[in-house]
Amino acid sequence: MRGGEGHHVQLPVFDRIIADSDLDGLCAAAVLKSYNPDAEVIFSHAALVRSGKIDEIITPSTAMVDLPFHPNCGWYLDHHQTNRPNLEEEINFTKNGGVCNWEATPSAARLAYNLLSPIIDLSHLEEIMPIVDALDSGQITLEEFLEDSPVLQLSRTISMKDIEYTQQLLELFSQGNTIHDILSDELVQQRVSRVRDERKKIQEYVSKNTQIINRLAICRLENTGYHSNGYLVTAWAGGEADACCIIHGFDDGTVDDPNRPALSASFYANSFLPNGQNRYDLSKLATALDDTGGGHVNACGCRIQPPGIEANLELWLDMWNNRDQVLAI
Repeated sequence: MRGGEGHHVQLPVFDRIIADSDLDGLCAAAVLKSYNPDAEVIFSHAALVRSGKIDEIITPSTAMVDLPFHPNCGWYLDHHQTNRPNLEEEINFTKNGGVCNWEATPSAARLAYNLLSPIIDLSHLEEIMPIVDALDSGQITLEEFLEDSPVLQLSRTISMKDIEYTQQLLELFSQGNTIHDILSDELVQQRVSRVRDERKKIQEYVSKNTQIINRLAICRLENTGYHSNGYLVTAWAGGEADACCIIHGFDDGTVDDPNRPALSASFYANSFLPNGQNRYDLSKLATALDDTGGGHVNACGCRIQPPGIEANLELWLDMWNNRDQVLAI
């Protein structure tokens, strides 16, 4: 189904769900698992899908959500602009029995929720859905970010580094628990406390390792083990930057090792500025050197390509310096 063509769809049969390992992917997986409690859930990430390393587990009975399109799955649900299958891909996919639900919703969880809420009771997820939408589409206000609500803290506990915990969190979400119930869980409280403490350290590191060049905040977190989203860096930059580029991962990292991931870059528009979003298509930066990069115009990422970080940054800065032409939407 091309975006915006309605929600009346015959739900495919699936026994496996492969989802992105963030709050959006987890909530989308929780929606699908609420519909089919027996389905196996595997968490992944975009680079892993695009690398071909999980091809063997993607089958016609697999639902893929919040991840790049893969022709071998049976049901595809996503909202990322750069993940949208082209018309030929979609025709071939549906001809082979696949069902494609791509829609420009604020989150993949919202897409899944809209499809399944007329069929099953998802009232327990009603309260968290607007927060998932806001987080994934850059609609969190500066006040909300600085307040750092329990749900924002919860979102930072989800990681490929701790799949056992992420699976436990998924069970809580898919078994009818409200967000209040989930935040009261002892294990969740432990993890939330940990990320709350970690944020202070990351904030200090960001402030020491970020420089602003022509209104682009460049944050260097490589080889530190630290990882930050765009909100933290653009909040630090304030009105001095229109976007940020965050370098993270390890020189000797690999795409399939969550504890030592490959060197990567993430790009985010400064959504805290008035009209800060949709000014530039940052996905052009993410796909300039890495054909497996991508995401949204306001939030996207890629892997660092040879010969290395400095050469990649040089190209991105050249594009950024000509952003009104090169990154025009």
